[in-house]
Amino acid sequence: MKRIVNLLLFASLIQACQTNSKSTETSAKFPDDSVALCSTTSIPSRFTAAQNSPTDSIVRKGKDAAEMVRMPGGKFTMGSATFQDAQPLHEVELSPFLIDVHEVTNAQFAKFVEETGYKTVAERPLDPSDFPGVDPQLLVPGSAVFKAPEHVQGMENHLQWWSYVPDANWKHPEGPKSSIKGKENHPVTQLAYQDAEAYAKWAGKRLPTEAEWEYAAKAGKHSNETYYWGAEKLENGKWLANIYQGEFPSHNSKEDGFETSAPVKSFPPNDYGLYDMEGNVWEWCSDFYRPDYYQQSSKSNPKGPSDSYDPQEPNTVKKVQRGGSFLCNDQYCERYKAGSRGKGEINSPTNNVGFRCVMDI
Repeated sequence: MKRIVNLLLFASLIQACQTNSKSTETSAKFPDDSVALCSTTSIPSRFTAAQNSPTDSIVRKGKDAAEMVRMPGGKFTMGSATFQDAQPLHEVELSPFLIDVHEVTNAQFAKFVEETGYKTVAERPLDPSDFPGVDPQLLVPGSAVFKAPEHVQGMENHLQWWSYVPDANWKHPEGPKSSIKGKENHPVTQLAYQDAEAYAKWAGKRLPTEAEWEYAAKAGKHSNETYYWGAEKLENGKWLANIYQGEFPSHNSKEDGFETSAPVKSFPPNDYGLYDMEGNVWEWCSDFYRPDYYQQSSKSNPKGPSDSYDPQEPNTVKKVQRGGSFLCNDQYCERYKAGSRGKGEINSPTNNVGFRCVMDI
């Protein structure tokens, strides 16, 4: 799949990303119904749990020596009654596996690059012969960056807040003047699917299937919960995930304390001791994306369909992304909620997509 570099092609990238607006012609077929703690005596239960997570179940595995938690395996109800492409709700049985406690960080990815010399998709030069008719001056390495616009004319044109930025990459997630210095403990972003896959292989791991990811995120809770942690968005007035507050896309009120990504472990873990299974950055999964897949998916260790198909963009290859990001909000992108699915073109990195790894037992 050729990389998307000019705005005409870039438009399809972002439409395929995480916005999931209702405006496309195919919505009728696959409609999207969404779009400093103080003393422990005043900390609500989820925040108390963050200080008392089950450290006895944490192991360090892989070449990256990342903290991982053992998932016991078993049956759970997968999907969501709210989102058409996450239906029908169906029972899935999984074998035990290990999963990273948090997203892969900038520091972890830097170690991988130092040892291997790996160049990410966003850093690689582009061959003009692959892009006939495109001005060669536009064919420069880079990736997609969210920028809050001063004025918005409707919500249909996502290029009002997404831009292709030359030299934006994992070391410079918002462009060449940005840096990850001081953000070593933030999730690494600006990675295409193959970049995440390469890291996982180096670490002796793999990317999770979306069934494994959802099983870990639900942490034994009922399938009808609105959020992975329960029914309420806030707990005692405190935000439980890094998402977008305010008026998207122009005014982020940062009520959760963050405008973009947050350091890993900034918010409470779930009952399995996992962080950021909702919000912060989207996470690549190994499954190809098809909105109709749940109608015939396997009931035992499903690994996704054999190919990709998105009726909104039938000519692009997409993989599933899970969990939402710091840009998710109830007005435009609700796909941070429990059981929902995201999707991304495999060679299109953005500054709100990362990943975590799993390991077979």
